[in-house]
Amino acid sequence: HLRDRAVAILAQGRVATGIVIPLIFLTVACIADMGDEEPTFETAESGASHTFPQQAGEIRKGSFLMIKGHPCKCVEVSTSKTGKHGHAKAHIVAVDIFTGKKMEDLCPTSHNLDVPFVKKTEYQVLSADKDTGEVSLLQEDGSTKDDMNLPEFVSVGEPTDDDKKVSAEIVSEMDKGEKEVRVIVQAACGMEKIIATKLT
Repeated sequence: HLRDRAVAILAQGRVATGIVIPLIFLTVACIADMGDEEPTFETAESGASHTFPQQAGEIRKGSFLMIKGHPCKCVEVSTSKTGKHGHAKAHIVAVDIFTGKKMEDLCPTSHNLDVPFVKKTEYQVLSADKDTGEVSLLQEDGSTKDDMNLPEFVSVGEPTDDDKKVSAEIVSEMDKGEKEVRVIVQAACGMEKIIATKLT
């Protein structure tokens, strides 16, 4: 580091007086720069691993993409030219994969969009409380996953018809106790939601 070298040279007294002052300024500048760099680095890193870039022109019906910071699934995509010298644009209609809310985006087909990493995992249901919404799931290693709720217990907006249907099915089948109830949990961008049931 320039700062360390400057301090070492100054300490040993090997430097002529004419270049001591510039070295001190250089040292101060280095320290100031280091202070500025750290927060910027952290900001750039946060959330970066949840998505990867993909050209808008490659988005198809069923593709996942981010719109206004929300992980969505494309339900319709159309491309249009904007005049003789204009770029082709993609008009994307999608639904938020957690809330079911309709979202739209319009951007040049050559531009990169953020695409979320979406993971689906299957778990066995150990218990489901229809009053509190709390669900306990069995993980592969034998431990329990207790941070999930029935899908109709939403923190934002209103539950969709699918949310209500899946919730009712889980509670009903658990009450019957005739079959092993398994659920599919969809995860993206640090969020998770039960999206389907499977009876075995």
